[in-house]
Amino acid sequence: MSLKAGIIGMPNVGKSTLFNAITKQNILAANYPFATIDPNLGIVTVPDERLAVLERMYVPERTIPTQYEFIDIAGLVKGASQGEGLGNKFLSHIREVDAVIHVVRCFEDKDIIHVDGTVDPVRDVDIINTELAISDLELVENRLLKIEKKAKTSNDKAALFEVDVMNKCKSYLVENRPLREVSFTEEELKVIKPFNFITLKPIIYLANVTEMDLVMKTNKYIDSLQNYVKGSKVILMCAKIESELVEFDDLEKQVFLKELGIEESGLNQLIKSTYEILGLRTFFTAGSDEVRAWTFKAGMKAPECAGIIHSDFERGFIRAEVISYDDLIAYGDEKKVKEAGKARLEGKEYEMQDGDICYFRFNV
Repeated sequence: MSLKAGIIGMPNVGKSTLFNAITKQNILAANYPFATIDPNLGIVTVPDERLAVLERMYVPERTIPTQYEFIDIAGLVKGASQGEGLGNKFLSHIREVDAVIHVVRCFEDKDIIHVDGTVDPVRDVDIINTELAISDLELVENRLLKIEKKAKTSNDKAALFEVDVMNKCKSYLVENRPLREVSFTEEELKVIKPFNFITLKPIIYLANVTEMDLVMKTNKYIDSLQNYVKGSKVILMCAKIESELVEFDDLEKQVFLKELGIEESGLNQLIKSTYEILGLRTFFTAGSDEVRAWTFKAGMKAPECAGIIHSDFERGFIRAEVISYDDLIAYGDEKKVKEAGKARLEGKEYEMQDGDICYFRFNV
């Protein structure tokens, strides 16, 4: 299953510079608002040390990691929901993603224009969150206009339930509160799913900082941002450093980061955090022809995961031969795992676990 994240933020906060770095694509990065007009698409591989270990063990003809798709969306400004700047066209792009990466400028640089004249991460976050809430509110109000009177007249239970759910959403959105703060039941989530509400999507705040502030891990802007978005994930990233890392191989990256006193690149932190907030996990298929990582959602059962590989695998699922990654490492190879009685045959009700190495048996 593909993972898609949208990169949003005010103009000139470093979104396109960051996008250039993490996807190694040379898109336009200019020092003026709306340099990004169409959403840029880029695909990066998801870092997973286990995949390299499996590659050494199986020596396959090819190794395929799972992937992560980034969409760089044009800078939003106050009034975007009403058409200001580039307006609703770009809010629609955000509705299509799984998670939102909100890049926030947390550094001063007199040579880089800020659309509002000064650096203020709390103001910037509040402006964009308000625009996203207004955009969702418009969808809710339009839906209520369409169904509310009819639902009450017909006394249709399903329609009345939808009206209640929409009013519940409205009560939060009119206060500029995101829908991700609302506790919804499974039935309520089924009602709102088709609307792709932006403020319901999980969000990670990416504080773009200078190299020195990244090392020190603080400045007044970072502190104010973290205090304002308590409860949400904040990752510190220096777009300039990420741009430099693009030119290095893996060993050089490790040395470079170690010299700066940084344990992990911002990109790796971002991908891992996105996986966590979306409840994503990884299983593997491994053999002499191919070692491959597959992304699945926690709680998915074996047939569903088999279907990620091919629909026939799910339709004709018989059982899954499963070895855990940890057991494979502990015993050294598949044969020893089987001799130790650690290899398993799992049926249709088995919930896949992160790190499972699988061979699916099926018949269609």
